[in-house]
Amino acid sequence: MRIDEPLKALLRLDDGALMRGAFFLLLSAAAVFLLIDVRDITAMNAELPGFDPMLEDQPVLPPALTEGVPNGPSVQPASPDEVLRQPMKFELTSGGILLAEGTIDLGAGARFAEEIETRGEYVKTVALNSPGGSVDDALAISKLIREKKLNTKVASKALCASSCPIIFAGGVGRLAEEDAIVGVHQVFNGSRERPTAEQAASFAQSTTARVARHLDAMGIGAGLWINALETPPDRLYYLTAKEMVDFKLITEPVATAKKKS
Repeated sequence: MRIDEPLKALLRLDDGALMRGAFFLLLSAAAVFLLIDVRDITAMNAELPGFDPMLEDQPVLPPALTEGVPNGPSVQPASPDEVLRQPMKFELTSGGILLAEGTIDLGAGARFAEEIETRGEYVKTVALNSPGGSVDDALAISKLIREKKLNTKVASKALCASSCPIIFAGGVGRLAEEDAIVGVHQVFNGSRERPTAEQAASFAQSTTARVARHLDAMGIGAGLWINALETPPDRLYYLTAKEMVDFKLITEPVATAKKKS
């Protein structure tokens, strides 16, 4: 074999394969560092308490972390904090749109499944307005949305943050209107009890792997989850319209989304 043949083979790889390879290399490296000294995770958790939008002493929207300087999104949610803090509710509106609004509490996935079983034939699109919450419930809702071949939407000045983009990713068609607020950050243990270092390490690794595998299956670019992994759980990485296109989180440009239902 000639020396330049491996280089030519590498150049033939498409960008998607390279990104996935780099992403899973990053995950492997993260797992190694977590196992080097799990005591560091306990210290990190003490400094960075997990974001819980249902607690009134925490903001519904945490500050952004962009180049180390906290700031907020370009627009604020239209819904008041008390609406976003409530356990997620589902309301079927006109045009086959099922509004999923509020925090993704434990049990939201089961309630969503019941709603789809009862009214599924009328539902075409799931419109999201949520500050996030339970990762397990978000994954369950997202998987059912894809199974039923439903679309997802984040309306103008609606919020889809933390674990909510996991649900958003389940849509066959994914629409974010102009001024939609979409943000991601690291997963964390939402338990009120402080986990041990070993529990924190195990949770972070297993949950990161499950979410990464799900997003890959949904056709979402690895860049979305890389930005989430780099953002502490008490901060948010707010996505720009260009990033949502680049990461394939939306299936049409934001600029034209506002004109559609």
